[in-house]
Amino acid sequence: MGNPLPVSAQVLRDRGVDLPLDDITAFLLARVSDAVRAHVPWQEDAKRLLEATVAAGIPCALVTMSYTRLADAFLAAVPDAFAVVVTGDRVARGKPDPEAYLTAARELGVDITRCVAVEDSPAGVGSAWSSGAKTVGVRRLVPIEPRADLSRVRSLEGWSVKTLSEVAGGRVVDDLGDEI
Repeated sequence: MGNPLPVSAQVLRDRGVDLPLDDITAFLLARVSDAVRAHVPWQEDAKRLLEATVAAGIPCALVTMSYTRLADAFLAAVPDAFAVVVTGDRVARGKPDPEAYLTAARELGVDITRCVAVEDSPAGVGSAWSSGAKTVGVRRLVPIEPRADLSRVRSLEGWSVKTLSEVAGGRVVDDLGDEI
């Protein structure tokens, strides 16, 4: 859920997988890459918003803690969607550290405070929010805790480029209220 692969490998090792961490990471990469190449597991609302954003000519970055091999499998399905891709094997400190988002903004040539990041994991939200990007936390599988100026939604259904522009301008959307 947004963690760097070595962290996920360590969790599996701690839960009984009796392999070296590098072997666990390699297995995860191979297995998931093959699955993604066969079928990209889209969140349809996110896919529609990405397509609209790209069609509007807004440069997008993919910031993922997956390694390049896995990201490449995903990117094959959307080869022109992202102007910049920052993967977990390109940064020294993974999410929730802001390094990946700051790298993406620098490579896009934009001020991070003018960026809108959409995330669905606590580590990703922490990374984006700490970077200074306007952050939208989508509650998919795990709770998204409230933070100052953090938008939190159940889905991106009904979101448009206009909504993203409003968030970029400072609007905060919180559909979750007191819910964590």
